[in-house]
Amino acid sequence: MKKSFILSLLIFFSHSFAAEPGSLQELLDQVKQERAQEKQELVKREQKFKNARDKQEQLLNAALKKLDEDERRSEALRKSYASYETTISRQNALLKEKMGTLGELDGIVKQIAGDLDSIIDSSLVSAQKPDRDKILDVLSSRKELPSLEELEELWVLAMDEMVESAKVVKFKGKIVTAAGNEIEQDVTRIGVFNAISKGHFLRNLPETGKLIEPGRQPSQRFQNMARELEKANSGIHAFPIDPTSGAMLALLVQEPTLKERIIQGGFIGYVIIFIGLVGVLIALERLIVLVVTGRKVQKQLKSKKPKDNPLGRIMQVYEQNPDVGTETLELKLDEAILKEMPRIQRGLSALALLAAVSPLLGLLGTVTGIIETFQSITLHGTGDPRVMSGGISQALVTTVMGLLVAIPLLLFHSFLSSKSNALIQILDEKSTAFVALLAEINRLKNNV
Repeated sequence: MKKSFILSLLIFFSHSFAAEPGSLQELLDQVKQERAQEKQELVKREQKFKNARDKQEQLLNAALKKLDEDERRSEALRKSYASYETTISRQNALLKEKMGTLGELDGIVKQIAGDLDSIIDSSLVSAQKPDRDKILDVLSSRKELPSLEELEELWVLAMDEMVESAKVVKFKGKIVTAAGNEIEQDVTRIGVFNAISKGHFLRNLPETGKLIEPGRQPSQRFQNMARELEKANSGIHAFPIDPTSGAMLALLVQEPTLKERIIQGGFIGYVIIFIGLVGVLIALERLIVLVVTGRKVQKQLKSKKPKDNPLGRIMQVYEQNPDVGTETLELKLDEAILKEMPRIQRGLSALALLAAVSPLLGLLGTVTGIIETFQSITLHGTGDPRVMSGGISQALVTTVMGLLVAIPLLLFHSFLSSKSNALIQILDEKSTAFVALLAEINRLKNNV
């Protein structure tokens, strides 16, 4: 169109600027010539338009063909989409079902990982093999499903813990001593139950992954067992096992010693102990005296010559009064026995008194301890049991101390009383025998 417009302008300007005809014939020729040119131009333009039309028709046919192909492809895609939508719905339902099962599995794995993590953290094996529970931290906190390799690693870790629980292993470990110093030395691990080093029992500190040496150790017998086990390379050896993996050891070392128990008793406890010591001294002194006196009396029974002992002194009274009557001799012998009884029974009444006072003092300590407990409750409430422990300790310890003192003193008193009564019984029997002997002598004299 642009080229046709330019061509028309050229024709117009050519006509305008053409030389004017000089005659009619020239004019006619010029007209014919111009008409022929216009006709040629029109033919060219017509041909051009036809070519353009054919080209547009070809483009239209191609577009219609493309449209038909696109419609067929669209229909095929629509059918495929419908088919895929049905498949997707079915797969989504199957996915939800499978995800439900996997979700349960994920929950179980997280629970197992959390439980195993707490076991591994507090296990003595972790002191030997640190940082072995990283997979447990990942599995217990991650939201994604675990992989097969992670599940296998979890299983291997659980198996390793079970296997190590049956081993006695020696290794180099870091130990925090009772003085607070950190050292590295040989440690013997007995399964997951105990850890020892140089005869001392150790506790695992999960927060730091180190072993600590408690400030107090079990009795010497258990420490000797630990040393023997450390020296051994094979065989069966006696050793105490802590099934709580250190909790029982912690309670054992926290148990108060005898000195701490005495301190808990307070002033009343000291008084009870003093009474007990005095009673024991009295009992020992009386026991020695009565045993020695009893031996002297037994020897005097075999001898007719009076000696320095209660029975000998009774015999002297008999020998010094050969001419008195039986009633007079009986009175003199009773007087002699009464003189001997204080020496034989000396201290027994004091021993009985101390045995009676000890439980009363224990009761007094119990009452004062309860009063102190109630005062603590009044001031601080019942939120912290440690506030009340002092008064309760005094209340219980003094009662125990009073009974521990009273029971032996009562036994001593009973035993010593029986021995003193036995000696007095011998003196009574011999005095009666002397009176009877004098009566027999007097009767014979009267008959003569």
